[in-house]
Amino acid sequence: MMKKIERALISVSDKSGIVPLATALASTGTEIVSTGGTAALLESKGISVTRIDSVTGFPEMLGGRVRTLHPRVFGGILGRRAIESDVAEMREHQIPPIDLVVVSFYPFSETAAREGATESDIIEKIDIGGPALLRAAAKSFADVAILHHPDQYDPFLEALRSDAGVTLKYRRTLTRSAFQEVARYDEAIRDWFGGPESESETNSNAQITISAARQQKLRYGENPHQKAAWYTTEEQSLRFTALQGKELSYNNLLDADAAWRLIEEFDDPAVAIIKHGNPCGVATGGDLSGCFRRALAGDSISAFGGIVAVNREVDGPLAEELASLFIEVVIAERFSNGSRERLARKKRVRLVEVDRIAGHAQNREIRSTAAGLLVQDRDEAGASEDEWRVVTKRIPTEQEMADLRFAWKVAKHVRSNAIVLARDGAMIGVGAGQMSRIDSVRFAVEKAVAMNHDVRGSALASDGFFPFPDGVQNGAEAGAAAIIQPGGSIRDDEVIAEADRLGIAMILTGRRHFRH
Repeated sequence: MMKKIERALISVSDKSGIVPLATALASTGTEIVSTGGTAALLESKGISVTRIDSVTGFPEMLGGRVRTLHPRVFGGILGRRAIESDVAEMREHQIPPIDLVVVSFYPFSETAAREGATESDIIEKIDIGGPALLRAAAKSFADVAILHHPDQYDPFLEALRSDAGVTLKYRRTLTRSAFQEVARYDEAIRDWFGGPESESETNSNAQITISAARQQKLRYGENPHQKAAWYTTEEQSLRFTALQGKELSYNNLLDADAAWRLIEEFDDPAVAIIKHGNPCGVATGGDLSGCFRRALAGDSISAFGGIVAVNREVDGPLAEELASLFIEVVIAERFSNGSRERLARKKRVRLVEVDRIAGHAQNREIRSTAAGLLVQDRDEAGASEDEWRVVTKRIPTEQEMADLRFAWKVAKHVRSNAIVLARDGAMIGVGAGQMSRIDSVRFAVEKAVAMNHDVRGSALASDGFFPFPDGVQNGAEAGAAAIIQPGGSIRDDEVIAEADRLGIAMILTGRRHFRH
């Protein structure tokens, strides 16, 4: 066990919490060796510091590129205390052993993401000494402890003060975390050197490294017998913060993600209600309360126990509407004080605020299979409307065009085979996840009729092409007036001819939106 730290090397870019840590160590008689700005900070707080150049006999040089890269530093870390020849060599060359290494890397990702950062700025934030120190200390975990994040400082001090001390098991845990940090850092640098074009070429990397920190243990996964946890990654573009209610569950997080991806499609005020990964209600335009009522009308039965996403601040009137329904989660960028007070009475409902992480764009999706990992670019952007083609004799009216745009955005977020019926900026029917597209059309119509919606004059969106004219026939028989779909079937001509016969306007987008 490790009960005393004789000598600690501290060199951190992120100086959060470093003064309390160094103060606590110094109070036990630990000699603190430090570099550059870290040393200056500690000295300014009255903490005695041994400057790195007094250990190495060389000044920090080359604009700070060379500080710790010296045998007297790495020998003090890598020297094995249990091997007599190592100890003898350290004594011969006057290499003092180092028991604790505290390192955090230069902010490479933050600099690369900063608007206006030059290539020279970014290159200088490629840390050399930090990862080398981290690896050396991790390799010597039998004799050396290592910390690389402020969150580790307090638990380490607690362990140091405990009867057990800093155990070998604990040092192995710190070592694993250290190597994960190096892998994460190196991956960010590798990806940056891939250039901007690599962001959309997910399949260009022969190997990927995924580093994730556990955010929270979850009560269970999709079902109570499945263990689960929530991890956050360096490349995530959003941060979810729970404001009230029970802990978020595995299914809550999946549905919240689906809800937020959908709601971000709209610039106008919009409300989406998600159930089991699929929208059961979506509406846009007007005030939020009105949006919610129209979204709820899409399928008021399925909305029970759903997830609600809002692309504006949740205000008092909307909170009153939300309080009338059993909802699992409400997710938005902001909640007014009045809305939080009102929804606080609904103790079961979870309120989640969303923060966009500046400079981060999550451009890939990763899914696990028994045969490995599947990696793809996110389905972020649809084809430009400049690429859309009206292929029927009848051109959509202005209102039909607005509803087609709306339906197309929603269909992108419905499980394939997906059919969406929309009118006046609201979804009135949906067919999701069916093995047959004709069944999806039938279910969308049945759902609309069951909710007392008038399908006549509505817009119909299909995430994939119609393989036969029957889907168009069924939509037209129900009253759909305009259809939007990707096209690409060998029977496109037959499908278009049927639309012309039925007097339906049809647009081909040239891009599909399967979501499995």
